Amino acid sequence: MTSSSVGCTHGVPVEHLDYSYIEKCTDAKHLEKILRELRSGKEGFYPHLITFCESHLERLNPKSRALWRENPAGTAASLSKDEWSQIVSEMKIWEEETKKSEASLKRHPVCDDSTPPVRGSKCFIPLNKKLIPEEEKTPSKCAFPPEYPGCMKAEGHAALLSQEQKLLLANCEQDKGDEAFRTKDFEEAAANYSRSISVLPSVATYQSQAEAKINLKHWHRAMADCQHMLQLEPGNINALLCRAAVYDHMGEFQMASEDLRAVLKDEPANATATQLLLKIQKKVSERPPDQQHDSRRLFIHEAGDEEGNRSQEKQPTARPVQASQPVGGEEKSVGPAERGDMGNSQKKPHGRGSGGPPSESSSSPHGGKKSKGGSADKYRVTPESKLANGSSKSSESQREDPSSGRATAAQNGGDAVNLDAPCGALPPPLARLKNEGNLLFKTGQFADALDKYSQAIQGYADSGIDSPQDLCILYSNRAACFLKDGNSQDCIEDCTRVLELQPFSLKPLLRRAMAYESLERYRRAYVDYKTVLQIDISVQAAQDGVSRITRMLMEQDGPEWREKLPDIPPVPLSAQQHRKVEPASAEVLQARAEKAARDAERRAEVLFSALKQEGNDLVKKAQYHQAVGKYTECLKMKPDQCAVYTNRALCYLKQEMFTEAKQDCDAALKLEPTNMKAFYRRALAHRGLKDYLASRSDLQEVLRLDPSVQEAEKELEEVTLLLRQSPQDKPRKVVPIREVDNEENVADVSNAASSCTGEDLSIHLHPSSAFEFCQALNAARCSKNTAACAELLASTAPQSLPQFLSNQLDGHTISFMMQALDSHLLEKDPYLVYRHLNQLHMVDRFRTTLMLLEKDERDRMMQLFERLSAVESTEFNKNDVQNLTNKYI
Repeated sequence: MTSSSVGCTHGVPVEHLDYSYIEKCTDAKHLEKILRELRSGKEGFYPHLITFCESHLERLNPKSRALWRENPAGTAASLSKDEWSQIVSEMKIWEEETKKSEASLKRHPVCDDSTPPVRGSKCFIPLNKKLIPEEEKTPSKCAFPPEYPGCMKAEGHAALLSQEQKLLLANCEQDKGDEAFRTKDFEEAAANYSRSISVLPSVATYQSQAEAKINLKHWHRAMADCQHMLQLEPGNINALLCRAAVYDHMGEFQMASEDLRAVLKDEPANATATQLLLKIQKKVSERPPDQQHDSRRLFIHEAGDEEGNRSQEKQPTARPVQASQPVGGEEKSVGPAERGDMGNSQKKPHGRGSGGPPSESSSSPHGGKKSKGGSADKYRVTPESKLANGSSKSSESQREDPSSGRATAAQNGGDAVNLDAPCGALPPPLARLKNEGNLLFKTGQFADALDKYSQAIQGYADSGIDSPQDLCILYSNRAACFLKDGNSQDCIEDCTRVLELQPFSLKPLLRRAMAYESLERYRRAYVDYKTVLQIDISVQAAQDGVSRITRMLMEQDGPEWREKLPDIPPVPLSAQQHRKVEPASAEVLQARAEKAARDAERRAEVLFSALKQEGNDLVKKAQYHQAVGKYTECLKMKPDQCAVYTNRALCYLKQEMFTEAKQDCDAALKLEPTNMKAFYRRALAHRGLKDYLASRSDLQEVLRLDPSVQEAEKELEEVTLLLRQSPQDKPRKVVPIREVDNEENVADVSNAASSCTGEDLSIHLHPSSAFEFCQALNAARCSKNTAACAELLASTAPQSLPQFLSNQLDGHTISFMMQALDSHLLEKDPYLVYRHLNQLHMVDRFRTTLMLLEKDERDRMMQLFERLSAVESTEFNKNDVQNLTNKYI
């Protein structure tokens, strides 16, 4: 399948949807794009080409995702009889169990007039039906305040259910609450959560209810839910975070700090706790000095009837609030950004676990709701997450930990951090920004740290200070943030800026190598890793990177992957670390020089092959001008390549640059005198220049080398026809004629006659110019000495005949030379006769002179060709003689 279109679909040119291109392509990623394009059917459906592309891609990358196929759903026809019978029986068992559970719910429905039935249970209870007899009713004990709509009136209903039914009903109410929470109907959500708790209490449901109450600004009720969570699971991280958030809204900063420090003691890298602690410390620092140490707390006891007081005496509850805050928790309205909205229960957490950047849309202390399991394992920090979030125990974090500022809040349980510590030559405001960025980076808040570093870099530019070292540190730290957030391109840019200011810096090189590797730019990553190892060979990350990328490059580029690598810059000795310098011996230096020479030669060979292949590909695409440039670069590297000359000549012919094409063919014939392509393309160039005689000669030479070339035969017929239609006669020269006296004329005639008598004839048998050759030939012809003419021709190179004879050829000379060749040279050296005849027809005005021959002269010439054809020779055959004869007819 080929196409002349130059269109491009989804980044894949139409020309690439071809067997030849797919077979030569070694880029697995590009082959995946081609395969997707073929499968889409936008350019047509070609099943054989799709199969061919899949097989080639499988050889390059057997694990490619493009080769994955979706397995169809299993049916009775695709499974064995036993397997299908087992599936059917298990489905029947499940269906029966489901029906039993549904029937049990119908017999013992737990719903009242205001409570809708469980969805999907087909439980339709008339409103006037009494679920429980009046005598069996127990006094109502509502678990939560009556202002929540739909609160269950009787806890005794849940006692009638089995544990499985309780779990089913509690989960159903939990789902209803989650759906209401998503629509921000927090009152309805709280009501549904309270129903779920009344059936089966759990930590997860209490947490959901606390979030709903926080959004309703019912701080004390949210506090009660947090207390219930801690009673069910002491030390629960989410309960402590939630209670700290409530304390924060109630103004109890000290109590909030204590809960947050308890969280950080168990999870030092918990980003949510660290961020909330920083906010609380900031609020404390912004309070007036006379209120910063005012930590008075009032314990408010709810007053009620005697039964209520007695119950409080049995179970006292102390609610610490600030003295200046109104009791009940309904303080002034707090905006979402100020109160720390607990967020939608179904919001997706960020992709970096607890150490990732906080979401702007959800500032909940624990980043959203948990699943129904009620476990806090989701928010616990594993060793892997600690490594990714910059734990102090990780060597990688230690390398990336910005120098100067030390973040100790996460390690020491939230102790005070000195953010105003000096940092090099940076002014105090910029030093504070840098220290804040260091603290945020260590706690895993890479987006916030990146913002701090960017502000510091901008402030550096605005302040006009001159401290390249500090600027490099800021750029390097910001590059680390980019790398952690997956922004590899910006990481590369920042690392490059650092390396421009401080070449061969270890950390920027290592980070840029990692960024290159993440972008699958393996060659550049390999160069950076190798440069790092030149600086410090003990860097394990660079050693692992080199091993890893070496495997990638071998799979991608094959055995010659080293030739395709960019040059690895040499690292000066002043920048190298942990390196013992030893003087190299003479043998080592010689071996290095030889290896460098071999490598340079190999790289040159690879570059030459690549340029030549690019030129060939451009010729296939009919981009001849660009192909000429590629071939020219090849000839600069290797000027003795005959094939490159003929290829460039073809490009010149396609562009109708016939003179340049002829020159390239001449150069190719000098390197390889029997190159048929050079003869054929020079013939085309001669035809373009309207030199039909020379074109016919080259075509005849092609047929002499290989008589089976049909293109040359066809071209020869066309050139012969053009030659007959437009004779190649040159304009005759005007010779002035002057009259002479009779005595002078007689003297000249007598001198001419005496010169042709042959008595005192001297013939120069080794002429060096056309004048000497013509003089010797005329002397032999005048004396009719065919033996001398044959000796003259034997001592003259055949290819020199067109130059020596030039425009001095006439009919008598042709006849005399034919006679000399037939009489004296044919028996001695027939191949020499063939060569002379093959060059004689190339003399100027040959066709015109041939037409002036008399009949007997033509007969003698044909007799010579017949005798030559009868000769058995390894240098020529009868077909060659016949082709040569056609030139003389």
